[in-house]
Amino acid sequence: MPDEGGIGVEVCYARPDVQAVVALTVPAGTTALDAVKRSGLARRFPELEGAVNPLGVFGKRVADDYVLKDGDRVEILRPLTADPKEARRKRAAKAKQK
Repeated sequence: MPDEGGIGVEVCYARPDVQAVVALTVPAGTTALDAVKRSGLARRFPELEGAVNPLGVFGKRVADDYVLKDGDRVEILRPLTADPKEARRKRAAKAKQK
């Protein structure tokens, strides 16, 4: 629960093998990037240290300087492993072959 002057947010990161969610109370006016830094997830996931990962809030991409609201969930996004358009083309071609 947020205390006076603070807001409750979550910061999450997921890999195929593990997911982590950290609940934080941060001062009003905290940005998405600040919340990620406060979460400590870079200590748990070394690949995040110094990385410039895009961020999202509830699945929508946001800038690092996005000011968080009470209840927001900041998501540290990973790079895509496949181009979504190309994957769709391959699935369509495979379906035609059946």
